[in-house]
Amino acid sequence: MSTPSTEADLAEFITSFELGSAEPTIKHEAKRTLINLLAVSLSASQHETALALFNLIEEEGGNPRASVISKKSKTSIYQAAFTNGYLAHLQDFDDTHFPTVLHPSAPVWPAVLAAGQALNSSGAEVLEAGIIGLEIACRAAMSVHPWHYDMGWHITGTAGVFGAAAGAARLLGLSKSETIQALGLAGTQSAGIRETFGTAGKPMHAGHAAASGVNSALLVKNGLNGPTTIFSGRRGWWAVLSPNGHDSEKMTNNLGQDWELLKNGLKPYANGVVSHPIQDAVIKLREENQLIPEDVKSIDLKVNPLVFELMNRPTPTTGLDGKFSFQHCAAAALVDGAGTDAQFTDQRVLDEKIATVRALVRATINTEYDEDQAEATITTNEGSIFTVEITHATGSPANPLSDIALEKKYQQLTEILVGSSRSHELYTSVMALENTLNINEMMELCEQLA
Repeated sequence: MSTPSTEADLAEFITSFELGSAEPTIKHEAKRTLINLLAVSLSASQHETALALFNLIEEEGGNPRASVISKKSKTSIYQAAFTNGYLAHLQDFDDTHFPTVLHPSAPVWPAVLAAGQALNSSGAEVLEAGIIGLEIACRAAMSVHPWHYDMGWHITGTAGVFGAAAGAARLLGLSKSETIQALGLAGTQSAGIRETFGTAGKPMHAGHAAASGVNSALLVKNGLNGPTTIFSGRRGWWAVLSPNGHDSEKMTNNLGQDWELLKNGLKPYANGVVSHPIQDAVIKLREENQLIPEDVKSIDLKVNPLVFELMNRPTPTTGLDGKFSFQHCAAAALVDGAGTDAQFTDQRVLDEKIATVRALVRATINTEYDEDQAEATITTNEGSIFTVEITHATGSPANPLSDIALEKKYQQLTEILVGSSRSHELYTSVMALENTLNINEMMELCEQLA
């Protein structure tokens, strides 16, 4: 049962958590999410929709207080948070909180970084706020899982806004009562529906959440008031956006002791996470049996029900659309042996060879499978049959992306844009974030080379 103490408990954690009390694993995982976010954001900065957004920022202008990742010039806190949130989620190459399929970093880190830059915050302060924001976003998602997502809400936008507000509120030094009100203003801007998947509307949700969250904290800091029962109220977030059910205990139970952040995973593939075990399976069969597309008669899959719910698009027409087609993910895995953003360009989605393989992909639901589980069977034209089951996809909490694999992903995505020397310096800076005196120093390393 929800009670007004929910908001007070959240404010207590947000205002009192100290970085020094965090276990090393928590700090390390938070840094991993930031490294990953900077890498995928830099990579996404080359996308045509990102370039369109950059043009809009130049047209609109703004007080230069925070950086857009990859750009040399600064813009307003709101624009920086929005744009970096958009970049972070554009390629669907960011992180995923596996219990809820929330992408926590995309709304949280851009808000925290923008506020931190404007305040000249230290790396330790930014890391502290980032940990707070990531955990609050995951907790909000858990409190409405699975009812909220099943209704059609995009949980990254709707729950992520609370994490963005929480992190920004901490950096701004809001009191407990002010923090409650900042969460309230953020909650009334909670938005995002799943019909946008496969378009620029999906990453826009992360950008909107980041900007709305930091703006909510700034509004309260400057004297606006907000609701104090955004969760527990009769017409609060739970009642309106998840009327079929919520679990208030998951919002605050053992907050600061049991960490949802540790159930987060970093992606090896730039597409919807429920397809990752499929890609693991197909790539494994391809490599172990030296399979080539011309020899394959069929690809039969057994998958979790969410695969059909989220990614059943047999004939995608754009790169963004292909990120939500398990058929395309499987076909690209067989043809290219990979699932980076290069497999999700418009040209690659329309490639004749991949389109031919897509037509060979079939799937059935196995209700016993978890989201990170799948089985693939490839039958060749000669009648050979190869089968493999993936029990935990690469990047899932049970099979996490190793530090070595993450650094390799980071290098591949960043060195081409900022150079190997600056890429290394940025990586080192994030891993030693507590030692950074001013977060602006780190953000300058994100500037793309001319």
